[in-house]
Amino acid sequence: MQASELINRYEAYCPQEFSMEGDSRGLQIGTLDKDIQKVMVALDIREETVVEAIENDVDLIIVKHAPIFRPIKDLVASRPQNQIYINLIKHDIAVYVSHTNIDIVENGLNDWFCQKLGIEDTTYLQETGPERGIGRIGNIQSQTFEEFAKRVKEVFDLDSLRMVYYQDSDLRKQISRVAICGGSGQSFYPDALAKGADVYITGDIYYHTAQDMLSDGLLALDPGHYIEVLFIEKIAALLNEWKKENAWALEVIASQASTNPFHHI
Repeated sequence: MQASELINRYEAYCPQEFSMEGDSRGLQIGTLDKDIQKVMVALDIREETVVEAIENDVDLIIVKHAPIFRPIKDLVASRPQNQIYINLIKHDIAVYVSHTNIDIVENGLNDWFCQKLGIEDTTYLQETGPERGIGRIGNIQSQTFEEFAKRVKEVFDLDSLRMVYYQDSDLRKQISRVAICGGSGQSFYPDALAKGADVYITGDIYYHTAQDMLSDGLLALDPGHYIEVLFIEKIAALLNEWKKENAWALEVIASQASTNPFHHI
């Protein structure tokens, strides 16, 4: 099948135009005007991902995080980052990016997070277009902040979880309304407040932003950026579903390479 046929089906589900302004999106490396037999789904394009793709004779990678997010000044092979691009081109592996559009689209990444955590009756945090937006907020069964934090840690199989609170009494606060935004969504915390959130879940929270959240009466949980690895499982499942519906001669590979740069002791 043609790579373009697969991507046309993907964009019927998750249009590029849903992306945030200025976002890196769509085809970044290679061409969609070619036959493909194997597609891999990955969170990031790093050295490990490229090796995995080459070993599996992959023709196309659908990835959440863009491999090219800063201007490229040269393609000198001695630079490790450049070698990633060179190896992809050398082995004719196309790379298609689906970043904030998969965060925004209905039945996308933030909705999948809500399903895993039992967050119901959801709506978006900040509007980005007609009847759509980034992040989600909804309701959970009333429980303490500590109980919910333990649930988040378990659901995402984390070795640690940063909790934003000052006093032990905060751990016993009853919470029932939760906002979430995968990736680095700290800039949307005023939207979470405005929509009545007791707790906001997002990654990469800055020190001073955490203090501002607490001053504004908002507790928070920072599970890191890597919970977005759920993208791989869910998109691979969708591709296999479409493969069956359309009788595509295509192998779908879910990347097994870990690209999480953080570990805790």
